Amino acid sequence: MIRDAREIIKKPLISEKSTSMMEELKYAFQVDPKANKVEIKKAVEEIFKVKVKDVNTIRVSGKVKRMGAYTGRRPNWKKAIVTLEEGSKPIEIFEGL
Repeated sequence: MIRDAREIIKKPLISEKSTSMMEELKYAFQVDPKANKVEIKKAVEEIFKVKVKDVNTIRVSGKVKRMGAYTGRRPNWKKAIVTLEEGSKPIEIFEGL
C-alpha cells in the first residue's frame, strides 16, 4: 500500500538545534511512527524536490505531565533527521509560517 507523502511527513521541527543543523543541510521532521527510512526519503524528495543522502530516525517517548492530582502522558512520536546531497538546494521551511 502506497501512502501519500504528506501522511508520512507530519511537520518540520523548528528548534534552536534543528535550525543550526540546517547549515549542514540536515533537517528534522516529525514523521508517522510506522514509516520506515525508505518511505521517509521518498516523501521528502517528493514534497521538497531535493535529493536525500541519508535518513536517521529516533523514537521519542512522550513525557509524563501532571495537572493537579491527575497525571497523564504525551504521546510517543518519531523524529527523522534527513541529510541532503552535497550541492542540493536548501529546503525553505520558514516560507509557509
